[in-house]
Amino acid sequence: MLQFDVIRDAAPFILEGVGVTLKFTAVSLLCGLPLGLLLAFLKIHRCKYLRSLAAIYTSVFRGTPLLVQLSLIFFGLPALTGYNMSPFLAGVLTFSLNSAAYTSEVIRSGLQSIDIGQWEAGKVLGLSRTQTLRHIIFPQAFRVSLPSLVNEWIDLLKESALVSVIGEADLFRRAQIIAAEKYLYFEPYLTVALCYYIMILVLTFLATQLERKMRYA
Repeated sequence: MLQFDVIRDAAPFILEGVGVTLKFTAVSLLCGLPLGLLLAFLKIHRCKYLRSLAAIYTSVFRGTPLLVQLSLIFFGLPALTGYNMSPFLAGVLTFSLNSAAYTSEVIRSGLQSIDIGQWEAGKVLGLSRTQTLRHIIFPQAFRVSLPSLVNEWIDLLKESALVSVIGEADLFRRAQIIAAEKYLYFEPYLTVALCYYIMILVLTFLATQLERKMRYA
């Protein structure tokens, strides 16, 4: 028998975690996207050393579990440096670095999908390689990459629940607290699942609208 009435008073406390989760995801995205762009550009750079550096970075962050990366930064770095980070800062740093690796691959794939004739067109117009990339190649590549980028952002939102492991009072952590206090588990976790589902539906809708506008721009 479900007992949602038992956790009714705790609902505001749980729902406050929505704001924490969205803030965490947005900050991680805003920090990770520029780094992902930089890595993507390095991967198509003419200098093989820069390409190798970007490839190694991506390999490390894609080849190790996100939870391990989070633990290394939150628990490991303070042991080495003596500087204690807040759970929020450690989570943002970890998720930004991790997201950048995946984002760079998505954008790199988009950049390399553009026909080489576009580069030649830029040269004919007297544009430098950088100008061609900025004004001709990247806008097209971003349009191609957008669906995959949205999938990465959705994954980032869902995986943000991992910050509960290091004590950040996000949506999932608040549900854990209520579950332990009330000795109820299905109801608070179901509430959290619905909150994540609604947030992802909204994000998907906004992304669809953006894709539609870009398609007809």
